Amino acid sequence: MSALTWESPEANGGERTTRLRRELRAVHALVHRDLLRLAGQRTHTALMLLHPALYLLILGGGLAALIPQASLGVGYQAYLFPGMLMMTVQTPAIMVGIRLITDRESGYLRELLMAPVRRSTLLLGSCAGGTLTAAVQGAVLLSLAGVAGLPYDPVLLGLLLAGMVLASFTVTSLALALAVSLRRAETFHTLLGVVMMPLLFLSGGFFPLTSLPAWARALSDVNPLAYAVDLLRRIIALRVPDQAAAVGIEWAGRQPPLLLEAALLLAGGVAALLWATHRFNRPE
Repeated sequence: MSALTWESPEANGGERTTRLRRELRAVHALVHRDLLRLAGQRTHTALMLLHPALYLLILGGGLAALIPQASLGVGYQAYLFPGMLMMTVQTPAIMVGIRLITDRESGYLRELLMAPVRRSTLLLGSCAGGTLTAAVQGAVLLSLAGVAGLPYDPVLLGLLLAGMVLASFTVTSLALALAVSLRRAETFHTLLGVVMMPLLFLSGGFFPLTSLPAWARALSDVNPLAYAVDLLRRIIALRVPDQAAAVGIEWAGRQPPLLLEAALLLAGGVAALLWATHRFNRPE
């Protein structure tokens, strides 16, 4: 007569708890690795922050005298500030995709895959690390809010930081979705050069979307960077009404609700991460 093995619910629950802790430790390790890299590469981090800061100080200051405030609703530096925040967070977020490809080329990714955790956990840890480091760098640029004529209001800065975290998550997820489909870092860099600059110019970060031709406006309506910039700009107008800039994203002549824009950004990031996870779960 065969013996039947019976496992108590407590044993199953304990096993699930152990597995969950192991997965969370893996995510924590990957996030910690990205934070250590950020702390160890101070010169590289400073140079990445210098780029948008120079745009704000030099480009914004130079064009402020040429572009009438009436056409934008605010001074040009105040108008440019959300775009510079977006520029700040997009670079470290995109670097996550590049690191995934270089880790695959160097063999480091294969060593990671030998860990007793799910592949999706490794991808989630990379996404969390990229999102956090991008948001940290964006938070540093918030110190220039006064240059753009914005008050150092804790609520305003907190809302802008939350908006940058959301934007960082979406861009990081999109970068990972692209990286899992490519094998060479050179191809990734080439695609970034072809795609990212047009997306940035079509985001409304440098000039109002209303000044674009109809076909470019249609592209802006599906541009995640445009929704991120518009979200940050509307957050500013929410706390500082006299800093309400020109209208950004419009649907049939009307602005979508602020929370809907945030939900669309979140949904886009989640969808990209799920698709990247599906691709990443395939055997190497």
